[in-house]
Amino acid sequence: MSSPDRNLAQPIYAHIAVGIAIAVLGLSGCALQSQSEPSTVGQTPTTVTEANADFQAVTLVENLERPWSMAWLPDGNLLITERPGRLRIVRDGMLDPSPIPGVPEVFAQGQGGLMDIVVHPRFGENRLVYFTYSNGTPAANRTHIARATFDGSKLSNWEIIFKVSQTKSRAQHFGSRLVWLPDGTLLASIGDGGNPPVELEGEFIRQQAQNLNSHLGKVIRIKDDGSIPSNNPFLNDPNAAPEVWSYGHRNIQGLALAPTTNQVWATEHGSRGGDEVNRLEAGDNFGWPLATHSREYSGGLISPETSLPGMVDPEVIWTPSIAPSGLTVYTGAPFSQWQGNLFAGGLVSQDIRRIEVDQSGKVINETSIAIGQRVRDVRQGPDGLLYVLTDTLAGQLIRLEPPKS
Repeated sequence: MSSPDRNLAQPIYAHIAVGIAIAVLGLSGCALQSQSEPSTVGQTPTTVTEANADFQAVTLVENLERPWSMAWLPDGNLLITERPGRLRIVRDGMLDPSPIPGVPEVFAQGQGGLMDIVVHPRFGENRLVYFTYSNGTPAANRTHIARATFDGSKLSNWEIIFKVSQTKSRAQHFGSRLVWLPDGTLLASIGDGGNPPVELEGEFIRQQAQNLNSHLGKVIRIKDDGSIPSNNPFLNDPNAAPEVWSYGHRNIQGLALAPTTNQVWATEHGSRGGDEVNRLEAGDNFGWPLATHSREYSGGLISPETSLPGMVDPEVIWTPSIAPSGLTVYTGAPFSQWQGNLFAGGLVSQDIRRIEVDQSGKVINETSIAIGQRVRDVRQGPDGLLYVLTDTLAGQLIRLEPPKS
């Protein structure tokens, strides 16, 4: 079993010691809490601290089936993907009961399905929306990136612009988050393919994360039409796939750009412990599975090394795992005290981690905002408020906003 879908079947991973809980207005069971289980921030142990209850949580939409991601249109309407393969739209605060037509069949098993969504930066000109999804069969599947035209009511001209180089078996570790860079290119996270005993080319498939000629276990960078930028870090390496931007990743499900610094941040699933927050740079190797704080689900070592020369150490390590999914860097006005903070959702921990970063880009502290449900995505809306998707069969869209006076 892989980290994004650990649940009551593996209660040891879901155990979190809870200290003081502060009731938050507007949502039953949603609170800030002090957590006694330490994380590792900047390689130095620190205790998750208690924050001020200076917001309220409001449930806006209910009964979404396994929602995975969200993206706003210029008119303020909100698109939401559901992992079984549906695209939904919230218009004027109301969920349209009918899914948007035009999404092709996806491989919706295990962790696979319709996943991330982003709107083209020039949507007003070209009407393009981008998706990641899994395609194939249980015996042979992979992550795709596609784009389609959205006219306000339906999708058309669905076009696959990227396919992972190798198919894999089973339904684990697809990634897959998208983020636009300031130059108009697109980053996408691709999972390593799965846990043992899944193999590829005679070895555990996770070893592909260190194979530059494979897309598995990578962040890739492409242009908006799927072509390859001329300044990708491994473009001139005959032994590397030209789309590769960074490597040595297990399964990134949180990817975000800090707009004031252009720093790319990622949250990454470990196995048994060893979830990571990383600052990504082009060409860097993040170690998986040669250097890791994770252990096998059986309890044995994946590697005796936690750090190796030429590999980048994580900024934060979470043990036990929180199963991070969804990430945003906050820049809004309503919560000015949070500007520059990272907000990372947790599936197993059922919370949001607010991660404070200093002016040099180093993580210095984190706090826990308990949601009480698996958190699949966290985004800042155009109104500067924070929006949360919960990952259940009756998932919710929740908004964090200043308390009413």
